[in-house]
Amino acid sequence: MGPGMETEISPIAAALRGCCPRCGNAPLFASFLSFAPRCRACGLDYQGFNVGDGPAAFLTLGIGALVTLLAVMLELAAEPPFWVHVVMWLPLTALLVIVSLRFAKAGLLGLEYRHRAREGRARGDE
Repeated sequence: MGPGMETEISPIAAALRGCCPRCGNAPLFASFLSFAPRCRACGLDYQGFNVGDGPAAFLTLGIGALVTLLAVMLELAAEPPFWVHVVMWLPLTALLVIVSLRFAKAGLLGLEYRHRAREGRARGDE
């Protein structure tokens, strides 16, 4: 084991810092939303994890529900014209999903690493 690999960091800390869930060294991402192929420090292969579109679906549903609730509250309180809703809520929803997606993807990769989840395994198969 190399330096910094003695203790794994939490998936939440790895997600917030954008770093490797094994050794804690950055960067986890090659671009804003694309994972690097592997960790430069410890060699953990990020391509072996199946993060997929799960984070995007959950974020869209969660943020969509929150924005819908806020839009309904605004409508009941002030009754603005429809275009105000379009101008406010569409960009806000897109921005929140895109910004949150980086953290959600990193968090899911960290959880998969922590629980040794791999594609095609069931019931503790190695």
